Amino acid sequence: MKRRSFLRKVGVGLGASLFYRAFAQGSPTVRWRLVSSYPRSLDTLYGGAEELAKRVAELTGGRFQIRVYQAGELVPGGQVLDAVQQGTVEAGHTYGPFYVGKNPALAFDGGVPFGLTYRQHNAWMLMGGGLELLRRVYADFGVLQFPGGNTGTQMGGWFRREVRTLEDLKGLRMRIPGLGGLVMGRLGVVPQTLAAGDIYPALERGAIDATEFAGPYDDEKLGFYKVARYYYYPSFWEPSAQLSFLVAQREWARLPKEFQEAFQAAASEVNLTMMAKYDALNPPALKRLLAAGVRLRKWPAEIMRKAEEEARALYEEQAAKDPGYRRVYTAYWAFREEVFRWFAVAELGYQAFAFPSV
Repeated sequence: MKRRSFLRKVGVGLGASLFYRAFAQGSPTVRWRLVSSYPRSLDTLYGGAEELAKRVAELTGGRFQIRVYQAGELVPGGQVLDAVQQGTVEAGHTYGPFYVGKNPALAFDGGVPFGLTYRQHNAWMLMGGGLELLRRVYADFGVLQFPGGNTGTQMGGWFRREVRTLEDLKGLRMRIPGLGGLVMGRLGVVPQTLAAGDIYPALERGAIDATEFAGPYDDEKLGFYKVARYYYYPSFWEPSAQLSFLVAQREWARLPKEFQEAFQAAASEVNLTMMAKYDALNPPALKRLLAAGVRLRKWPAEIMRKAEEEARALYEEQAAKDPGYRRVYTAYWAFREEVFRWFAVAELGYQAFAFPSV
């Protein structure tokens, strides 16, 4: 009996092994190109795409290969959506608010002024219907979207001179794209759109007076503290900054099911690990910046209140003229009000006691 049982087990194992080898040999090898909106030097942002490619290859036994290109290598960083839509590449890694000129509702993919934080944004996207709403928007471009990382609440930017009042913002030239730029524009700022590699030279020669980018870890790499000493917080325009992987729908449809599942699993991993990396890397980076003489400043309440007022006015104006935008905005803001009440009880209750004052 034992011998027959052993042979049965061997037979099952051998059959499974032969099946796997036949499956592997019969499955196609797929090679994609993915363009990033970020330079290789920003290892956490750009690294999200590299991590996706690595995990997809591992999960498929090397049969699905994705080659990652940094911003400017194939297309400029601000044209990733265009490249995927036009078929220049199969996939991209970018930030939805870069493309509000194509559809203003894309701002809600990444995050909006006075909106959701990282955890709240994830909850809306994955459990609150946000992903389905945003995919309807991206479908107009022939693109499928996957959450692909987050920086969390960003910093409020680098300024060559101190900002104390609303009046100090008037005429100030600041690199700040997307909805944040529109809100700051309503406060008197002259918003500029510049790629990551162009910001420092513009700030150094005085072509701009201020810039925002991300948080201490990335900002330190870009060297802004050398030419602008005032570092403001928080970034009320980006309480969450979710990146997305974009895939051409026609290419997605051609993938075997197991390759689709591998891509989705890898994207989900990146969406988790990028935030974990930033939470580990930003604290020591901020400590180094302060030791280098950076002057940390909190936004005056007057500016925060006026910015929130202008942000809400902007949303309402856009919703009044665009039904598609109104559908996303209404769902987003309803979720925000509900989740904010819960976080005010549990999260804020603890943080107000335990977190140190800056």
